[in-house]
Amino acid sequence: MSETDAVDGAVRGTAEDAARDAGERAVRVLIADDQPLVRRGLALILGPAPDITVVAEAENGEQALVLAGKHRPDVVVMDIRMPVLDGVAATERLVRDLPECRVLALSTFDMDEYVVAALRAGAYGFLPKDSSPEELVAAIRTVRTGEAVVAPRLLTRLIRAYVRTGRAAPQGRERPAAEGTAALTPREVEVWRLLATGLDNTEIAQTLEISVSTVKNYITSIFDKLAVRDRAQAVIAAYESGLVAAGQQAGQD
Repeated sequence: MSETDAVDGAVRGTAEDAARDAGERAVRVLIADDQPLVRRGLALILGPAPDITVVAEAENGEQALVLAGKHRPDVVVMDIRMPVLDGVAATERLVRDLPECRVLALSTFDMDEYVVAALRAGAYGFLPKDSSPEELVAAIRTVRTGEAVVAPRLLTRLIRAYVRTGRAAPQGRERPAAEGTAALTPREVEVWRLLATGLDNTEIAQTLEISVSTVKNYITSIFDKLAVRDRAQAVIAAYESGLVAAGQQAGQD
């Protein structure tokens, strides 16, 4: 075992011990990025977090799939653009083969067509690579719980730029049409539209003059009927179905 491996093992062990002391299992993280310095930087950022342990590092999407199968991480921090197999394709396969593993997509640019493709493929969130260490740690913890980490307004900005201009899917990938739209009630369509234009549950409730719990019930039904997993995929479906047009703000018809 090299000195570096020994140090990494000691860091992971310390994180797992701390998480155990807190009565929780450490969040197991796999880092996938083709740049060694980025991988090492991310690992060093995550090292001090008492409830997070980096179990493996991959230099491309194909290697990420192999290591994910071996180590069974809770979260894969996935660079979008990588050789051999890019982050979008790797995310699609992870979601299919290891559905309990959550993907947090990373990109150098926050206006990247691959980001929307990754969210559609099943990533639970997206962060630009210039995010702060605190944002990265918080995002990993959030994704581990099964919640999305893309702020609604950031997501709608991405989709306005790419989905309706035909650039949301990287070359060679088709954009699937939203399913189940005909099954939605008029009220559900209204809630879906407001969600897609960037309103959170409280703002939707205020706009429609209904309770937040009622909004949550509507959103759960919308997700079921559209066969989407979270708000990110619901927003993408809204733009691709034409329910919301690029540049449309909440309250516009």
